[in-house]
Amino acid sequence: MCGIAGFVSPYRLDDGATARGVAMRDIIMHRGPDDAGLHRDSHAVLAHRRLSIVDLSSGHQPLANEDGTIWIVFNGEIYNHAEIRHDLEARGHRYKTRSDTETIVHAYEEWGDECIHRFRGMFAFALWDAPKQRLLLVRDRLGIKPLYWTRVGDLLLFGSEIKALLASGRVEAQPNTAVIPEVLSTRYVSGSETMFRGINKLLPGHLLVFERGKTRIRQYWDVPVGRPEGLHYDGHGGSRAGLQARPGESVVERFRSLLEESVRLRLMSDVPLGMFLSGGIDSSAVAALMARMIDRPLQTFSVAFRERAFNELEYSRDVARAIGADAHEIVIDDRDFFGALPKLVWHEDEPIAHPSSVPLYFVSALARRQVTVVLTGEGSDELLAGYGKYPRVTWNWRAGTVYERMMPRTVRRSIAHNLTSLLPARAARYATRSFLAMDRTPASMCFDNFAAIRLADQRRLLAPALRLMATAGRAYGPSVAYFDRPNGSSTLLDRLLYADIKTYLVELLMKQDQMSMATSIESRVPFLDHKLVEFGAGLPDDWKLSGWTTKRILREAMSD
Repeated sequence: MCGIAGFVSPYRLDDGATARGVAMRDIIMHRGPDDAGLHRDSHAVLAHRRLSIVDLSSGHQPLANEDGTIWIVFNGEIYNHAEIRHDLEARGHRYKTRSDTETIVHAYEEWGDECIHRFRGMFAFALWDAPKQRLLLVRDRLGIKPLYWTRVGDLLLFGSEIKALLASGRVEAQPNTAVIPEVLSTRYVSGSETMFRGINKLLPGHLLVFERGKTRIRQYWDVPVGRPEGLHYDGHGGSRAGLQARPGESVVERFRSLLEESVRLRLMSDVPLGMFLSGGIDSSAVAALMARMIDRPLQTFSVAFRERAFNELEYSRDVARAIGADAHEIVIDDRDFFGALPKLVWHEDEPIAHPSSVPLYFVSALARRQVTVVLTGEGSDELLAGYGKYPRVTWNWRAGTVYERMMPRTVRRSIAHNLTSLLPARAARYATRSFLAMDRTPASMCFDNFAAIRLADQRRLLAPALRLMATAGRAYGPSVAYFDRPNGSSTLLDRLLYADIKTYLVELLMKQDQMSMATSIESRVPFLDHKLVEFGAGLPDDWKLSGWTTKRILREAMSD
């Protein structure tokens, strides 16, 4: 994992371009303390900070092709790069390193932009095709690696973190007040905007081309949702996108096989690896598989708050003992929490909305003393319906459907208006968050019902100048757009999971990236291998949510 930054222009760069590139690069030195590099020509500056993981001796960046016409800066890992390299060498490409970075350059030479479909991994890269004066920015399918960009005059600037863009001296930090209702409700900005006006995220599964002053963005991959017509699951079926179960292989066995393959791929490293272990089913599953694949005790890392340390660490200790891991723990208190906040706000660039960012930073710092790479259990909840809100929403939606058919609108409105006076306080609290009091709409039942600060509260708390902005469209419009996008065969759960993968999960991944990189450690997420995601997204609901049991297929796959 590394940090990238730079800018390009259709016109000749001025004399200060190199200094700006160095400033952008070195403000994110925490992302890559091992090495630094910079390439400049008359139209482009590409800068790189390196955390050495693979090919320690010759993986310096920026890196070029054989004749120096194509340059790249890359953050992430291409886990199948050796397989792609074999194909490229057979086609006549000559390598000078063992790095996955060089594979991207040669793959672009061979297949152009379509090379990205061959990559299996996590990545954000900028590739400069000098003869064409063409910049290609690419972000991985699920958004594991961050990439920000902006336009200022004739320049397009990019970087792994917002602070890199600001360090250029060409970008002014201005608040984007239009996203405040969404941030207060969901704790993130779900589209391409950020809380800085004019600074954008390149969305997961998208690429950007800047060529001769013109910018084009397109989506190259999406989460598959819904099931093709005629595809049935009888316990021995597959999913979609060519990932059918093999003859005699059950759905559970296929899922287990894909998860094992994903974990094995993520052991690619020339430096020590470890595991963030919470004791929950997701991290425990990855840890158990990982422990069987390495020839030494697995290094695990866990964190807890002092007042809850016994309960929070009990499960991770049980798992560590069961798999024979070498367990490391850190316990933090309120002084640690609040003492770290100023530093962590700087690292996150945007407001810290998730308190879990703080313990994540401390466990990352703990792990960095022993290893350089960790695997985590992130992504399983959004892929396999692991949150408690999913059964609640589906129950509410179904009950609301029946309720609307049975009760006239005027009666429903009267009941909703009088709930608090008709019921005891505790019962009224639950009832007002149910179909009895909410409109059966995605904005109300799926999003506002679980908001950090609901719209009604925002209208009461915000200053008059901002109060009128607190509308469902501003707060939940992007999320509802994702909810509405899946096809006609998609279920309610399909839509909920798709929306969360596109919004909430991306925010969690940014938090994980920023907090781990603050301590110069790389985190990898086996549950978000795109082949596993394609398989999981195509499964029928009851393999994910069976009654009130969440993540059913994972529980069955790890039952031995």
